[in-house]
Amino acid sequence: MNTVRRGAAALAAAAVVLGTAAAVPAAAAPSPTPSTGTLPPGLYGTKDPTYDGVWRQSLAFLAQRGAGYQPADQSVSWLLGQQCDDGSFASYRADVSEPCDAKTMRDTNATAVALQALRAVRRQSAAPAAIDKAVKAGTDWLRTVQNKDGGWGYGVGGPSDANSTSVVIGALAATGVKPVSFTSAEGHTPYDALLTFALPCSSKDGAGAFAYQPDKTGKLLANADATAAATLAGLGKSIVATKASPEQPPVCNDLSKPTVERAALNGASYLAKSLAKTGHLTLPPMPGATDTTEQPDVGNTADAVVALAAAGAAKEAEPALAWLEKNSAAWAKEGGPAAYAQLILAARATDTDPREFGTVDLVEQLNATGPAPKTPDTSAASTSNDESGFDVWWIIGIGTVVGVGIGFLVSGRKK
Repeated sequence: MNTVRRGAAALAAAAVVLGTAAAVPAAAAPSPTPSTGTLPPGLYGTKDPTYDGVWRQSLAFLAQRGAGYQPADQSVSWLLGQQCDDGSFASYRADVSEPCDAKTMRDTNATAVALQALRAVRRQSAAPAAIDKAVKAGTDWLRTVQNKDGGWGYGVGGPSDANSTSVVIGALAATGVKPVSFTSAEGHTPYDALLTFALPCSSKDGAGAFAYQPDKTGKLLANADATAAATLAGLGKSIVATKASPEQPPVCNDLSKPTVERAALNGASYLAKSLAKTGHLTLPPMPGATDTTEQPDVGNTADAVVALAAAGAAKEAEPALAWLEKNSAAWAKEGGPAAYAQLILAARATDTDPREFGTVDLVEQLNATGPAPKTPDTSAASTSNDESGFDVWWIIGIGTVVGVGIGFLVSGRKK
């Protein structure tokens, strides 16, 4: 869920919209300074928001609500102002005085996570009616751009991918919409699409994993990022999921009739095995790079921790969490609000205090990247679920009564 991958996906989406056949690099980092010269008030972070403005703002909201803080009204207003009239969100709109048009690159990932974030901050916001309207409009838009196979791509009209489909599934579930009710004209649900990316346990490489998309030959290649996202979605959960019980070691087991829940648990098995050796996931070398050494993948390691905890495998996630506590500080400082949010969500998923994450107070660091939020809400526990969205995370958690094997039916990050 990091900015580099969202930048690459945005460039890829641009190529589709413009009809070009130019090759897009596997990852492309945005420039270190805002393209507009100045950052709009209310936005989190200091780097160029072109590829991840809405994404990082939304993740920040979700992490803050999990810690009991309410984002400043100014920040909520900024996110609301990013929405197009048709309900969609782009990755970032520098000039919101101009309406979205045919050239505006709508972003399904940004739209989904923005709806989830707005829902989460609704109860303490200054404009709950505006948020309700925005969430409904965004949900309606996602339905109109659903692909024939039941899934979503990063951009409108793009082929479905596991990450985008998973982010939408998680956001729908988090905003009170049953993902299975989203059926394409051909009769396919998002779960139908998700299953097409699942590798069987008999696979020699990547048993139980999910692929981002089939390669040019139609082959599925294991992708840890896609697997973490799809594991959550297959269990009917989003990126804010917390520990499930009872806990059981994840195993890979193909059923004669595949189910999305079983595929999700198979994905958890793949993640556990991937983390077992070093305690972290790795990034492959960049195409054309002279240094072919694999580097630790901090962001996806954090996502894998959330996915394992949600699948009832929090014990298997402990070594990775310990590794994150020791090795993520520099990465988070460089990554900014979205990075701090990812670590907070990983800490919460394992009942770890994000204020004492190694030597770092993640909540304090996140809060410092944007306008000062409102003080912690101590009354969240008394708020009804349909009003609070995810306000009660910190007290009761999401999915703690969901047994392993039982499902409820989650930036562009293609490697």
